[in-house]
Amino acid sequence: MLLDLKGEQKMEPIVGILYSMVEGNYKRLKSIVEGMSQEEIDYKGVNQKDNSTAQLLRHLAYVDLNWIYRIKGEKLPLTLEEKYGPMLDENNQLPQMKDIPLHILVNEYDEVISMFKTLCNQLTDQQLTQIVEYENGNEATIRWGIWHIADHNRYHQAHIIQLREWYRER
Repeated sequence: MLLDLKGEQKMEPIVGILYSMVEGNYKRLKSIVEGMSQEEIDYKGVNQKDNSTAQLLRHLAYVDLNWIYRIKGEKLPLTLEEKYGPMLDENNQLPQMKDIPLHILVNEYDEVISMFKTLCNQLTDQQLTQIVEYENGNEATIRWGIWHIADHNRYHQAHIIQLREWYRER
């Protein structure tokens, strides 16, 4: 199998490269969580103090969704906020989740990735340098935002892999 950073036919070259980073990491994430039992999806680590795989999957989908709307220059619709959010609970932690089947979490994340693909099909390479508002009053280019989506996904893959190892060892 040939691996390459190449976007869809409709995408401009640099947008396509960035999109393929996100898509490649998302496919890897799906392969990492494939076949997890409900107990393992809800497992919160050795001391039950870590974020579960379910929490991390929902968090990733919600962050990516926020980037999509940030790039579009639109406010996240309330219906999507209610479905995927909030970012943090009242204790400034990822919201607690339990008993949400893997296929639901993955299907919902698939919807977000599909929205992202549609967005990338509409973006031009020139638009990648546009600046968008980022958290805490910071700013970022659209290019950085797309890179961040890929990087953030990969970052939490390491957490999920660690959870899987702990789960198998217990």
